[in-house]
Amino acid sequence: MREHRIGPGSEQAHRTREFEAFVAGAAGRLLHASTLLTAESRTANPHARALLGAALAHTYAVWARLRDEDPYDLTRRDLAARFARTAWRHHGGHGPLAALGPQERLVVVLRLYEGVAEEQVAALLGLSEARVRAVCARSVAALRAAARGTAAASQGPAGPGREIAA
Repeated sequence: MREHRIGPGSEQAHRTREFEAFVAGAAGRLLHASTLLTAESRTANPHARALLGAALAHTYAVWARLRDEDPYDLTRRDLAARFARTAWRHHGGHGPLAALGPQERLVVVLRLYEGVAEEQVAALLGLSEARVRAVCARSVAALRAAARGTAAASQGPAGPGREIAA
């Protein structure tokens, strides 16, 4: 019968396996959130991938010290903080939230996509809850207006089902 060796090497391998399982389960959703934040497309998102890679590297670095903390929440907070620090790089884009500014995208992604409570978003971003509510409402209104404008533009100047008389 073989002895199981417990030492630094096996502990490191166990941590690595745990982290890899976490990444396998969470990376898709986190990449989507990162892509929404950077306003890149799903197929061409180098900034989103870099942002997520840095957040996951941080999570791995503190993995051994995590006790009762949710690694997904930790990674999401780090992702949001990194985006907030580098938001000046992420103006424009072609993603679904490209019409919004960086702060608006951050609030919308955290509140509506990730389902983070207003008070947690406010604490994470250093804003009041009322400000988070206002930014979220204004952003949703802007997205709806942009969607209506896109729909009206695709229907043409005559509107749906009407011919333009020459």
